[in-house]
Amino acid sequence: MVRSDALQGFLDAAFVAFDQCAQDLRARGSITQIFANLEAPRPARPDIGKRLPVCTRYLDEALAVETGKDALDVLIERFKALEPSLEWKSRPTHDDTASDNFPMGHANTMIVGPGGCEDRRDVWFGATLMAPNVRYPDHDHAPEETYLVLSDGEFLHGDSGWFSPGIGGSFYNPPGVRHAMRASDRPLFAFWALLPDQPDH
Repeated sequence: MVRSDALQGFLDAAFVAFDQCAQDLRARGSITQIFANLEAPRPARPDIGKRLPVCTRYLDEALAVETGKDALDVLIERFKALEPSLEWKSRPTHDDTASDNFPMGHANTMIVGPGGCEDRRDVWFGATLMAPNVRYPDHDHAPEETYLVLSDGEFLHGDSGWFSPGIGGSFYNPPGVRHAMRASDRPLFAFWALLPDQPDH
């Protein structure tokens, strides 16, 4: 089984970027396991490319960021090459912690994972785009998660309060922790990697 050049190139760049940016020891253990799992390709879903209006309006702006880091610049370029084959979706449910503009102001894409370009259950790797001044709802999930942030914007997890990781910032969400994000006056863009089957690390 062989991956497309675009997907393999993106995953190679993502490993380097996460490896350089993820400092939390739990995040590093999770990322190591995620990319070990990804060494074995799974069947691809062909022809799933679909953009939402928020992508047409804000994705190019979000990806035009100056990172100052070669690994992040390569990651962005590889993502741009892959993006036309991705399916963007909006979160189907939310509560009153979300901003009023949330339904039309965000998009998520699963790159590898359930319903992704490579449909698999052992890794969930995707991205979120949010329009300016949009707040994502508080949410939680069983898998542990590591973020790699490529924009301005603020996040919270657990009792942390709002914090700004900055461009190239990374942080780790333990299983079940409540977390959220909100964009500033510019679009928010971040990658996330989840490990559904938590290893011992």
